Amino acid sequence: MAADDIDYNIVFPDAGTSERHWPGTKEPVVILLGWAGCRDKHLSKYSSIYNQQGCVTVRYTAPLKTVFISESFGYKELSSTALKLLEILYDYEVENSPVFFHVFSNGGFMLYRYIVELLHKDKQFSSLCVIGAVVDSAPGSGNVRGALRALTATLGPKISPPLKYVLLALFAVSVFLLRVLLYPLTKYVHKNHYDAVRDAPPAWPHFHLYSRADQVIRHRDIELFMETLKKKGVAVDGFDFVSTQHVSHFRDFPQQYTLKCRSFLLACMKDLKGP
Repeated sequence: MAADDIDYNIVFPDAGTSERHWPGTKEPVVILLGWAGCRDKHLSKYSSIYNQQGCVTVRYTAPLKTVFISESFGYKELSSTALKLLEILYDYEVENSPVFFHVFSNGGFMLYRYIVELLHKDKQFSSLCVIGAVVDSAPGSGNVRGALRALTATLGPKISPPLKYVLLALFAVSVFLLRVLLYPLTKYVHKNHYDAVRDAPPAWPHFHLYSRADQVIRHRDIELFMETLKKKGVAVDGFDFVSTQHVSHFRDFPQQYTLKCRSFLLACMKDLKGP
């Protein structure tokens, strides 16, 4: 397979489940892009939202070194990963099914950015039918403090404190120089992910799940992003959980979260089929 060198998981529903939920049409393929440091056992809980609805799901989380080092320094490693993820659809012969994304935090949104660019520019994928995207706790822009909090959480308690502080200090200086101080001079060469998708957004609908209590991604970044997409004619909606922490909305409100994801997917499928 073309995607053998990336660590992904794909789940197919049984035929009875698909037919019950999607009679007379192809079941959606939901691509879930995990947050930095996300374990597959956690991402699988989100994929079950869609598996139980008779969807095919593809799960993938980008490596930490790629998210926090390569992409922070402007090396577009995830661009090739985006290509491989889209090729999975052809490997499993589901390229004619409706495609739906569920994206988590900036770690998933970085990868989503390159997928959007491929779907804009690469004729190989012109026949893919993307119907919508749920975006959980993203995107954020130029938030060094939030990035440090994300890296701290990802490193976890097992790493020694001196090493943790050294890594955090190096990361903070690098991000501040490259993504804040020098960004106005380099953005045309290394445009960040927030600006890249905002400036050339996809046409399919977006639904943002976020919280004003998030200490990693500022809610005003998300709301500004949503407003910009609306002005460009993209159908965008969102829900503020108010009290939940970063990528914790499902953990704290599982039923409400599940209902919103499924309702949005159903609305996108309805729009695909028309009145």
